[in-house]
Amino acid sequence: MMKKSLTRAEAAEFLRSHDNFTLLSHRRPDGDTVGSTAALCLGLRQLGKTAHVLHNDEVTDRFAWLHEGLTKAAAEEGDTLVSVDVASPSMLPKAFAPLADKIALRIDHHGSSTSFTPLELVDPISASCAELIWDLLEALEVRPDRAIAQAVYVGTSTDTGCFRYSNTSAHTFAVAAKCAQAGAGVYELNQELFETNTLARLKMQAWMVDHMKLLGGGKLALCAIPRAVEEELGVTQDDMDNISSFPRTVAGVCMAATLRENGEGDSKLSVRAIPGYDATAVTEKFGGGGHKGAAGAFLHLPLAEAAAAVEKALVEEA
Repeated sequence: MMKKSLTRAEAAEFLRSHDNFTLLSHRRPDGDTVGSTAALCLGLRQLGKTAHVLHNDEVTDRFAWLHEGLTKAAAEEGDTLVSVDVASPSMLPKAFAPLADKIALRIDHHGSSTSFTPLELVDPISASCAELIWDLLEALEVRPDRAIAQAVYVGTSTDTGCFRYSNTSAHTFAVAAKCAQAGAGVYELNQELFETNTLARLKMQAWMVDHMKLLGGGKLALCAIPRAVEEELGVTQDDMDNISSFPRTVAGVCMAATLRENGEGDSKLSVRAIPGYDATAVTEKFGGGGHKGAAGAFLHLPLAEAAAAVEKALVEEA
């Protein structure tokens, strides 16, 4: 298959010249993939296009409101499929996997992404996919309303840790400012996304402190969380959102890996790192990817075996 990397202007022209869009998000959807698909869908509809987000069963209540009124249950023959914030086919939900070779355009910002579509717009400089979507909507001369601004702000803020991560750039702040100007409820969103914790989440963080393994003289951290512990503490997927960043906050830790059982015999790996360390160097060993500061992978191993393999990889890359 011939593949072509597009500029923003070229991707905008593709969107302008096609219709009947179905937008695909990734597994364990975060604020960026949900917010980005919502904003793109709303923008395309503003242009008079038929556009939907393909319903993703894994979207949790934390972000589901962004997709309200935008989803459909299944892709149809003749739809223009566009994946958003999906770095590789393995990141697609299992229900979406049969659609992988039908995706016409991939919009993504992961530097270690896997090329799997005929056309792609990939910008690893963008801190979030939502920034890229904002640029595309500007190129399409879409007038951002409050709903678009809210969606882009959610994607941009969550993928930068509320603008604290090293991937945050001047462009990131510029997009966030434009979101605020267009009506995004910045204070309310920040309160909900970054200032509020459930008791269950706090209990999980306490468990992680007690069970975290420090390596490399305290520069590395590894935490493997059994599914039974999540069930015992009563945490939801929303409670566990971005929990992988927590071990990295320990003083002296430069790179941290968190493993979670997914209930299907696999383990989800998330790695977070400060500048000077490369999270993708660890995740790529297991077929994953992402950014130097944040990356992930799925290991087809029981938790104990996955933890041993990740520990070895961490030490090798430190």
